[in-house]
Amino acid sequence: MEEEKSKNVIEEQPSTPTALNPTTKQYRAGEKDWGLNGRLAFAIAAAALGSSFQHGYNTGVVNSPEKLIMAWISDVSGNRTSIPPTPSEITTIWSTAVAIFCIGGMIGGSLISVVADKLGRKGGLLANNVLVLLTVLFEGPAKAAGSYEMLIIGRFFIGINSGLNAGLAPMYLAEISPVHLRGAVGTVYQLVITISILTSQILGMEKLLGTAEQWPLLLSLTIVPAIFQLATLPICPESPKYLLLSKGQDLKAQKALAWLRGTIEVHDEMEEMRAEYESLKMIPTVTLRELFVNSALRIPIVISIVIMLAQQFCGINAVMIFSTNIFRAAGLDESSAQYATLGTSGVNVLMTVVSLVLVEKAGRKTLLLAGFSGMFVSSILLTACLAFADTVPVVAHLSIVVAILFVLFFAVGPGSIPWFLVSELFSQGARPAATAVAIFTNWAANFVVSMGFLPLKNVLGGYVFLIFAALQMVFILFVWRKVPETKNKTMEEISSMFRQISYQ
Repeated sequence: MEEEKSKNVIEEQPSTPTALNPTTKQYRAGEKDWGLNGRLAFAIAAAALGSSFQHGYNTGVVNSPEKLIMAWISDVSGNRTSIPPTPSEITTIWSTAVAIFCIGGMIGGSLISVVADKLGRKGGLLANNVLVLLTVLFEGPAKAAGSYEMLIIGRFFIGINSGLNAGLAPMYLAEISPVHLRGAVGTVYQLVITISILTSQILGMEKLLGTAEQWPLLLSLTIVPAIFQLATLPICPESPKYLLLSKGQDLKAQKALAWLRGTIEVHDEMEEMRAEYESLKMIPTVTLRELFVNSALRIPIVISIVIMLAQQFCGINAVMIFSTNIFRAAGLDESSAQYATLGTSGVNVLMTVVSLVLVEKAGRKTLLLAGFSGMFVSSILLTACLAFADTVPVVAHLSIVVAILFVLFFAVGPGSIPWFLVSELFSQGARPAATAVAIFTNWAANFVVSMGFLPLKNVLGGYVFLIFAALQMVFILFVWRKVPETKNKTMEEISSMFRQISYQ
């Protein structure tokens, strides 16, 4: 949300901590706790837990039971033809089931603009749960029906769901948050993704649901966050910005904002939104073509695309996939290596929590630079460790530390910031279209990494991380030269900044 217009008046007062006004229950603009209340926290949980949990859970849930599902695919295929399938045939079917999740994500990402404009942010999130139901109806009975095609179809549906969630949820979170909490609230999306990946890894252990009989239940548990969202999100209001700026519903927007802020004293924020609403009347609806033709929009859309590419091409998925092999090379047995991988995911969760705190203190640009720089150094060290792991035992153990450091630096900034930075770079009119482009790019890059990493690893071995190191250096230079700091800036201030740059 925009900063209060009373800020200038407040800044004339002594720079002592401001107090809560007991009459209006409204914090002055200088108080960092203003706007943080139980209702806002409830709305954040309802939006994030029911959406980004799907994204993370269905990304990680297929890792642990991979061998079990591939053995089942082999049995199903053999029973159909009475001819045992070749390993390459089984791998092709399994790779299709895994990769189609990204294809669905690309389709979902391309639909964000239409869904966000037609159904709204909240309405789109609620309607999206229909795809979760379809997923469970296909994935749950797949084993009993002896149909791996049902598994593939279910993965496709949940991919579309996750692609839509990746745009709708950060958009909703950005639009319901006070300006000084926008970054921290935006980080919640990535935080829930990391928690859900860790949850899927824990539930997928052999002692729990990672068995030949229980893996269909493991996949079907994706219905739980959908039920949670359907029970909680209807209580929350639609985005006030969407109600006013997209629908022109002033009274509903004011009621929604008052609910989120826990006070009826929302005059200043409403006035700023009304001013933005009046300015948007002078601007035609932003199309995909306009994003690239208009010089004031072209700069932020290029930044959004590159940041999304950076998140996927930085090598994080490679490290997460390669982590168990790294731990085995260090002398850990299979069970210990799996627990070490869980520990790595735990570090990812912990550092994402840290970034939630740091993002409003250090800023977006600083954390992106720190994250990519740390990953660059880690990639170089990891390459050296893997090269000598077989001959020098100490280096093999050092590779564990380096892998964890890599994940740590990713979580500090590159993991969470791209999801909400796009919403910060664009005004209300351009945000849905820009978000659709950015999310489509992210899923497309995810697909490329998913399909291309293993062949590269087979050819280059540990030296594959040199490719990621080179890409990370490119991203460091781009962030340093092109990405602006958006901390504590209103949407109008950010848009104005890009307009000035485009005229230079």
